[in-house]
Amino acid sequence: MQAQGSILDFRTLWSDAMPYVRFVSQADDNRSLWEGVYRTSRMPQWALEKACETGKHRRLLVIAEDWCGDASNTVPILAKLGDEADCLTMRVLKRDEHPAVMDRYLTNGSRSIPIVIVLDDGFEELGHWGPRPSELQRWVMEHKDRMPKGELYPQVRRWYARDRGASTLREVLQIVELGQ
Repeated sequence: MQAQGSILDFRTLWSDAMPYVRFVSQADDNRSLWEGVYRTSRMPQWALEKACETGKHRRLLVIAEDWCGDASNTVPILAKLGDEADCLTMRVLKRDEHPAVMDRYLTNGSRSIPIVIVLDDGFEELGHWGPRPSELQRWVMEHKDRMPKGELYPQVRRWYARDRGASTLREVLQIVELGQ
């Protein structure tokens, strides 16, 4: 799960990144969706326990844009995890303002978002996740060429609504845990 190419200065990128609330306050698209997903999500106790079971502080550096439907369904849940778990902090980099960073985390050659980079307390990368939970990503890749976007995306939204962030939490927290 490591990115290829030259070394990124994650300490500087973290300094440049925005806290979630500031990112959402600057949103041009879908602000109410971002705020609604955050407000209505409930953090499961298992996720809070798993987030901190290593006893180490972790940073979630997220690459996103406010117009992205996958980001608006996953990033608010990770932001809530960061707000409720003392051992995690999350910040957001805008993809279009950081093309060199985004190009390190391409998905099948495209700039798909969100991407979550898990950093340790020394700003070293432990791994990354994105742009979707693996089960949903497999389904989208299988159907994207056979189904018009107008049919595909409503099904993606329904998947996110049923999952309520559980898959995203499990997969991101697996990276946090592996970075012991």
